[in-house]
Amino acid sequence: MSDYQDSRAAAPRTPGEDARGGVGHWKTYAVGLGLALLLTGAAFAMAGTTLMTPASIVAGLIVLAIAQMIVHLIFFLHITTAPAHKTNILALLLTFVIILLVVIGSLVIMGQSNGLMMPMDQLMSRQR
Repeated sequence: MSDYQDSRAAAPRTPGEDARGGVGHWKTYAVGLGLALLLTGAAFAMAGTTLMTPASIVAGLIVLAIAQMIVHLIFFLHITTAPAHKTNILALLLTFVIILLVVIGSLVIMGQSNGLMMPMDQLMSRQR
């Protein structure tokens, strides 16, 4: 009987997950909140600065936004790469694919519609 080992106890745990697999301790939420506030403050500071070029500000804001999403996924939604969370990861991946399709499809439709519009000077001459 001593050879039996619980597979969950030996597996590495993610932030906020205890040995029993439970989540939701206040310390985890406090760390997540601290990181989220730090990233939000950094984004506001970066957006308001004149020390960087506009292109580098946009790139920095994109990096901070991705970091913010990762913090929320790990500390608040408790989505990890553990085998038990495979369905959560697949559902999240499907959600991203659907959102990506909707955004790209909308941009294509708006681009096509813009190309088919009449130039403004011709449109204004027809209105008179």
